[in-house]
Amino acid sequence: MADTSDTRTPAQIEADIRRRRDVLAETLDEIGVRVHPKTIVGDAKAKVVSHIDHTLGRAYVGVNKAVSDVRSRFVDEDGAPRLERIVPVALVAVGLVGLLALGTRRRKG
Repeated sequence: MADTSDTRTPAQIEADIRRRRDVLAETLDEIGVRVHPKTIVGDAKAKVVSHIDHTLGRAYVGVNKAVSDVRSRFVDEDGAPRLERIVPVALVAVGLVGLLALGTRRRKG
């Protein structure tokens, strides 16, 4: 048989009940804050912002790498332009602009 006798004084028992009541009240307050709609919305917003920041960071790194790759094709290590690569690209661009201009003129006329 288990010993169920309590050797605490009534004042000790009352103090223990007050402590447990305070802990329970604090726990209930925390639960109330966690399930409050503003808290739930705030947590959801924080998750979305974190995801967007992560996605934008990855996009920035990707774009930065692409720009660096393109730059390295048209500029040498010293920063001087590589004319042997720039001139053909410029000629193609001018040709495309010219064709687009001719196409719009023919449609209007």
